[in-house]
Amino acid sequence: MTTNLETTVDLKAAFEDIKNLVLSGKAMEAFEKYYGNDVVMQENEHPPTIGKDANRQREEEFFSKIVEFRAGELKNVAFGENVIISEWFYDYTHQDWGKRTYHQVSVQQWRDGKVFHERFYYGA
Repeated sequence: MTTNLETTVDLKAAFEDIKNLVLSGKAMEAFEKYYGNDVVMQENEHPPTIGKDANRQREEEFFSKIVEFRAGELKNVAFGENVIISEWFYDYTHQDWGKRTYHQVSVQQWRDGKVFHERFYYGA
């Protein structure tokens, strides 16, 4: 049986790996490694995207349109029982949206070592 402490330690190690992959430009590698096949991802109040294939396509489209990436920084992170809440700062230029500089909060829910739900909160 896994205790809450063991679950938290596993989440901390997984998140450290995700953080390092994202900040080294390997966000899709983190996605493939840590996201479940049934993952649901949602941006603010937009309708959720359901399933790993649909989310992979959405993520690949987003990253393919980054013209310039100037900064990404983890500001804060909190761990709960099968939940990780993280605050990030991003500064980049996107082909369709132009220059974007903002803070984003991500709430990840985990099950069986994989993210099964993630929601992003940020200003428009």
